[in-house]
Amino acid sequence: MNQDFSIITLVLHASFVVQLVIAGLLLTSLASWSVIFNKLFGLRRLRRGNDDFEQSFWSGKNLNDLYASASANQHSATLERIFASGMREFLKLRERRLDAQGQLDGARRAMRASLHRELDAIEGNVGFLASVASVSPYVGLFGTVWGIMHAFVGLSNVQQVTLATVAPGIAEALVATAIGLFAAIPAVVAYNRFARDIDRIATQLESFIEEFSNILQRNAAQSPAAAR
Repeated sequence: MNQDFSIITLVLHASFVVQLVIAGLLLTSLASWSVIFNKLFGLRRLRRGNDDFEQSFWSGKNLNDLYASASANQHSATLERIFASGMREFLKLRERRLDAQGQLDGARRAMRASLHRELDAIEGNVGFLASVASVSPYVGLFGTVWGIMHAFVGLSNVQQVTLATVAPGIAEALVATAIGLFAAIPAVVAYNRFARDIDRIATQLESFIEEFSNILQRNAAQSPAAAR
């Protein structure tokens, strides 16, 4: 007699523990895909915003005008917020008539603090993908081991064991491993892609801080109205 070995049938006939493992892996996979798409579009918007601000910054606009625009923009880019934090601290220290080096050091510390906050926000949920990538195969393997154990316990009461009697239980158990890999592989690929993209963004932000610090150093002894 031909037996139905479709995935749905195998899952429906699996033991409760295996079904629980499969359900958990499917929910985890769904959550990881949600993170993947959100992070994919989020990083794309972030890069576009940074590139637009960097183009505006190097177009020769006055720093005070750029700072006023950045302060008024509620949806400013990451690079724009780092610029605003450095410029804000620089102007504060200038009003206190701190020496040029003190103004520069204060602005640089403010930008570094802003950089760390921004990177923490950018890296949000990327660790979840790493956890899914590393844990899912083992969870699927646990479901497989449990399913095989359950299948062999059921065969203990069978007088004659053939491939036809063993195959369904083994197939049901192996579905858990397959779904574990189904959850893990996209998470691995996405994590590596996002880690590379975030490293590039961090390099861009670090370079901007150094370049902007050089500009602030040249303007540290000037009046605020002449800053550029």
